[in-house]
Amino acid sequence: MSLEEKLSEIKSYSEELGLDLRDPSDRFKWFLASILFAKRISSEIAKRTFQLFLREGLTSPDKILEAGWNRLVEILDSGGYVRYDFSTASNLLEIMRKLKDEYGSLEKLYEKARSPEDLERKLMDFKGVGPTCVNIFLRELRGIWDKAKPKPSKIATEMAEMLGLKKIESYESALVRLRLEYCKKKRCMECPVRKYCGALRK
Repeated sequence: MSLEEKLSEIKSYSEELGLDLRDPSDRFKWFLASILFAKRISSEIAKRTFQLFLREGLTSPDKILEAGWNRLVEILDSGGYVRYDFSTASNLLEIMRKLKDEYGSLEKLYEKARSPEDLERKLMDFKGVGPTCVNIFLRELRGIWDKAKPKPSKIATEMAEMLGLKKIESYESALVRLRLEYCKKKRCMECPVRKYCGALRK
């Protein structure tokens, strides 16, 4: 099996969360998940917290706004988001208000973006949404949203170099997962692409 085939077998985070990014409602859920993933916490905490949002039915701007700050803090705490609970709750409420007031919906925001760069600017106008969050969100929308063309992250670029992979964009989500879940945790012997790794061949 080639390296590309191996990488294609690694699920993206949105796939693992059971989201179909061709569905606009799931694209919004992925935007919410991306905000959670972008913090300096483990992916396990981000996934657990996102599942709590789903369980509570907080899957639209209106529902999140209705929940209010105290309820959001409770949910974030329950998921293990303790260090960032207050700031994330505040940011989420501000993001949802701005999204509704200025665009009406995430899909309308996309329609109003004039270019890939403008799309990224519009997303980064939201409080608490920085380059990391935008990359997480848009890299999985490549091929679904024409204007989703984020520059590959440093993590993905470094992983591609280690593996001798030239085409990064199609495999960015897999490359990031490999770095976070295998390289960073020193689980080299369990890594599904270890035979291609330049670091192990040295």
